[in-house]
Amino acid sequence: MPPLHDVAHLAHVELLTHKPEECLDFYVNYLGMTENGSSGDSVFLRAWDDYENTTIKLTAAHQPGVGRTNFRAGTPESLQRRVEAIEKTGLGKGWQDGDPGYGPVYVFTDPDGHEMGLYYETEWYRPEGRLKPALKNQAQAYPGRGVSVRRIDHINYLGVTPVENRDFFVDTLGAMITEQIVLNDGTIAGTWTTFTNKGYDVVWTKDNTGTSGRLHHLSFAVDSRDDVIRAADLALEHGVHIETGPHKHTIQQSFFLYVWDPAGNRIELDNPAARLVFAPDWQPVDWSEAERAKGQAWGLKTIDTFHTHGTPPVGENLADELAGRPRAAGSGGSAG
Repeated sequence: MPPLHDVAHLAHVELLTHKPEECLDFYVNYLGMTENGSSGDSVFLRAWDDYENTTIKLTAAHQPGVGRTNFRAGTPESLQRRVEAIEKTGLGKGWQDGDPGYGPVYVFTDPDGHEMGLYYETEWYRPEGRLKPALKNQAQAYPGRGVSVRRIDHINYLGVTPVENRDFFVDTLGAMITEQIVLNDGTIAGTWTTFTNKGYDVVWTKDNTGTSGRLHHLSFAVDSRDDVIRAADLALEHGVHIETGPHKHTIQQSFFLYVWDPAGNRIELDNPAARLVFAPDWQPVDWSEAERAKGQAWGLKTIDTFHTHGTPPVGENLADELAGRPRAAGSGGSAG
């Protein structure tokens, strides 16, 4: 079943940090994002080709993780239809004022407790001075700083029961399933969903700790594979923890690098950012437990922390995770 398109796209994401100054430096000087205002304990940051004002909202908190994930509706009528559908599930929390540059947001959660918002009204970003691009069909001048991420690509949550979240997105919000991990007992351990013709916008992978509401990673698109390799070199220069890569995924086939911000939030840099799916009758591609055991596309075995690390941290390695240090294998999430 193709996407309903009442939800236009994944818009902007709130990341939480207990190390706000260090994380701000990471996102501005390593990832190359542009600071675009602040409010209270939050700083608004944007990737250079995002048409809206904000790509991530970085908020000081007592521990890392994901705050509200915002999606833009396709039309005011689409927004109203999806709000009515959400309210029938009992997961709606009601209307709130949006962040600067955004209109009213209908706040809700997925079945796992991740907070989300849906809105339509928005202001387009209007660059001035040195941020004004030479080409008027580009949102902002290329920053030429750090990785210079272009846009947000996707978000991967950890979920107690990924299939419940998948079905909520499909049945209530109109997403389409593109790929899945199916274990030998039939359990869905990972599911990739999209609202657009991208291969995926939102992913859930199983959290083996049984903890709700955690983040596996947030992904940003870069322009080329060379940019991913350059990001690895820059990580060395900036003292950024490289978790795994550069390499190529099996699921969705993107060329990737995973790093951790100073608070321990996992960030992916990838290209091509999400394969395109044009077929209106696309059928989900299922990957078996044995196929996933082979590792990534070119044979790299999936690193242990990819299955154990998430934010906020839980378990016996809590102190290490809050310090932003790699933790030992033991408990956590499962991803492709």
